[in-house]
Amino acid sequence: MEVRYVVEERYDLGRLVTFIPNKSLPRHRWFFFKEGFSRDFVGLMLSRFGAGRGDTVLDPFVGVGTTCLTCRELGLDSVGVDVSPLFTMVARVKVRDYYVDKLRGLRDGLREERFRRPGIEHVKGFLRQLFSRYALEDLIFLRELINAKIQDEEYREFFLLALMKAAEETSYIYRDGAVVKVRRDIPKPPSLRRMFFRIVKKMIKDVEDHPLKPCEAVIIQGDARRLDMIEDESIDYIITSPPYLNKIEYTKVYWPEYELFFPGGKEAPMRSYLGLNPRNIPKDPLPDVELPPVARAYFHDLNDALAEMYRVLRRGGRAAVVIGGGVFPDKVVEVDIPCAYLAELNGFEVDRIIAVNKRVATTRRVIKIGETRESIVLLSKG
Repeated sequence: MEVRYVVEERYDLGRLVTFIPNKSLPRHRWFFFKEGFSRDFVGLMLSRFGAGRGDTVLDPFVGVGTTCLTCRELGLDSVGVDVSPLFTMVARVKVRDYYVDKLRGLRDGLREERFRRPGIEHVKGFLRQLFSRYALEDLIFLRELINAKIQDEEYREFFLLALMKAAEETSYIYRDGAVVKVRRDIPKPPSLRRMFFRIVKKMIKDVEDHPLKPCEAVIIQGDARRLDMIEDESIDYIITSPPYLNKIEYTKVYWPEYELFFPGGKEAPMRSYLGLNPRNIPKDPLPDVELPPVARAYFHDLNDALAEMYRVLRRGGRAAVVIGGGVFPDKVVEVDIPCAYLAELNGFEVDRIIAVNKRVATTRRVIKIGETRESIVLLSKG
């Protein structure tokens, strides 16, 4: 594919497209999402675009809500869409307003409940290996207590998120790529019950010390390829990051959370391509490029998502899309330039591509087959 776009190298921005800067930030730190970008990145893009009060920002792959939460901190309206019920729940909890006194009263009510040992026989075998017996009993007791005692869904989800984080921090869970493994280097994890109330205390302090601006953040469980819930040309700016080509299926490493907090709830999987079966693709969006079947499916779905972004963005609107290349056994498939090309086919103007990270790509962990880029594709709608 002919390169017709300005490619700017800004590797000093690489850390901003990771979640790492969020780890110590109020509200942002309530759930660690390795695949996300940072508040600082969202702020940088909003500043570059000249966004201000009265504008509406969309993230059609909202993940755990960094874009929408940053907008609430800055006073901009926002809409976030994601296919994952887990991620949309986390995002909703982060962007809400709460009454601190009510949070403390509910916390004290939970603390006063006498522990009643639940049965854990129904818990699946491998899931039981991820927790000590005592932690698992605490987790199930607190989960059922929260569901039974807190009728207000917004506050119930607040405490369930705290429990989810406490479960992660007192478990033997080790997430290795797309696989959940059992850590063997923790002889005695901390008490889950104590960890839960410690986390709740910190979350309440975040709410008290860092109130959000009076603006709207709407979180929707939905498909980025079909944004039917959003009107034409109703969005001022888009800041987003689709799943990366041929990376892990994000939901695979969060299956313990699904088993424990969304029993029986299945989602349309967020795969290394966005949704279609690679053996049943109606049209190859890049016929001049030799691509593996999964990559053809990925670009087909990315094209649909870009078409929807163009439809909902107003004239004069801007978009920033963080995207990463894919590594296959015999080749590297870059995504930034094809993404820009597909965006252009859908009507966007491509302002530039900013390369922010590059990594050596290997097969079988030792054989170098090239380098892959992580980039920000900047678009506008004329």
